[in-house]
Parts: sequence; C-alpha cells; structure tokens
Amino acid sequence: MSDEFILVGRIEVFPEGKLKKVEVAGEDVVVANIDGKIYAIAGKCTHRGAPLDEGELNETILVCPWHGGQFDITTGKVVSPPPMKDEASYDVQIQGSEVLLRKR
Repeated sequence: MSDEFILVGRIEVFPEGKLKKVEVAGEDVVVANIDGKIYAIAGKCTHRGAPLDEGELNETILVCPWHGGQFDITTGKVVSPPPMKDEASYDVQIQGSEVLLRKR
C-alpha cells in the first residue's frame, strides 16, 4: 500500500453515472462518478478477471460483464456472487479539478 496519491485525470473525464478505467501503479482501476462523488475500486473482477469498466452501473452497484457478480462501487464489497472476494478500494482526493487515487 502506497501513501502517495496518484493523479488519474481531471474531474470532467469522469461523467456522472459512467464507469472509466484508469491505471494506478500498473493496476487497472475502475472509477465512477455517482451524484458528483468519485469512487474507485480494482478494475478486474475477483471471480475470473473480467474488466469491470465494461460492466454496468446501477446506482452504486457495479455488475460484472461476464458472470453478473455485483460489487458496491463505494466500498468494493461483494453484494452478489459468483465473486466471493471483495475488490480493493481506493481513497479519492480532489484537488481543484484533479482526481487523485491511493490504494487503501
């Protein structure tokens, strides 16, 4: 776990209600803007490695595109199988209009 926040883009590249993939320290991360608040979790499903940025966002629930597993984007917690392991989540910091992430 790093203490450093990594710049991943300006706030406007994260449209509300959409998923966007970014890279933090060589790892895929999926970012979501929900009601103006930014959330981020690891970007590969813990079940079979599906790219979660290709999934569907229903309010705060991210649905995996391959097998329909569900994660809470605000915490990374599994809310519906087949995944059994939670996703890593990221601390989000907004500086002006820049979005920075740090793995928890």
